[in-house]
Amino acid sequence: MSGKTGVMVCGHGSRDVEAVKEFESVAKGIAERLPQFEVDSGFLEFATPVIRDGLDRLRESGHSRILAVPGMLFAAGHAKNDIPSVLNAYQAQHDGLTIDYARELGVDLKLLKAARDRIEGALAGLDDSVPLTETVLVVVGRGASDPDANSNVSKVTRMLWEGMGFAWAETCYSGVTFPLVEPGLEHVARLGYKRVLVFPYFLFTGVLVKRIYHYTDVVAERHPDIEFVKVPYLNDHPQVLDAFAERVQEILDGTNNMNCQLCKYREQFIGFEDEVGLRQESHHHHVEGIGTGDAHDHSHDHSHDHHHDHDHGHDHGHDHGHHHHPYPHADHPLGPVTMKESD
Repeated sequence: MSGKTGVMVCGHGSRDVEAVKEFESVAKGIAERLPQFEVDSGFLEFATPVIRDGLDRLRESGHSRILAVPGMLFAAGHAKNDIPSVLNAYQAQHDGLTIDYARELGVDLKLLKAARDRIEGALAGLDDSVPLTETVLVVVGRGASDPDANSNVSKVTRMLWEGMGFAWAETCYSGVTFPLVEPGLEHVARLGYKRVLVFPYFLFTGVLVKRIYHYTDVVAERHPDIEFVKVPYLNDHPQVLDAFAERVQEILDGTNNMNCQLCKYREQFIGFEDEVGLRQESHHHHVEGIGTGDAHDHSHDHSHDHHHDHDHGHDHGHDHGHHHHPYPHADHPLGPVTMKESD
């Protein structure tokens, strides 16, 4: 080994071809901001190359240290467990290789500025007769079985609300937790405001973003007196790319800290007390690299009650040799069951 240091961008992966292309564009933007490093990328599941492939390329080209960045907004199960499990296993299999893991993007001023730009861009094309004091902002998070990640979406909502001066703001989620998009927007419609901005706080498109926009249309049809506006998601905004590059620099500076103070795997979080100390392992081996688009239809029905916090577009259920701890409010009337019944 020559002792070179490389960067690995670890994506979640999606069956949506557009989402995969957008991730690749973001990975390219990160590489452009880090010209001193060779940058590779890979996916946890549902797309190729998988993370191991990117690690192989870096290792085989003489890199003995790899700085791995989770290509995710918040630290839920994927960033806290699944990706570290893949990285730790790979490092253990290759003597002399060191993999350092960056923290997630999190609640970050750069991301908030990118979000503001997306919202302002959507407002710019609208009739200015409706002031912000008659406008509601609805921020839609991915939704996870991790209350720490879910609460971060609420914090983003509050900071955008207070910073931009909307009349009101609400948070809802695309899956797993509650409230989901349709009941969330129905609640907002009863508030009596004239305009509702629906902002998917997502990095990339995919099954869930398209579903968010679909349910926006569904609710808008029921309330023709309210203007519903679909705001673009974050995607490859320059501030997003800057934030990713900053996470890599944090490793080198020694200031890289994953948030464990409110982690359900380490502390007795309200409602999740029995998940402290769960073994850290990835449950995605059965869907690593299966591809995207229509070439592989992974839409078979899984029947048990837990729901993934990601972009599958299906409910996982039967035993693939992996296990999710059950989400304690999986049957909440405004949550996952509602979405399942509505599909």
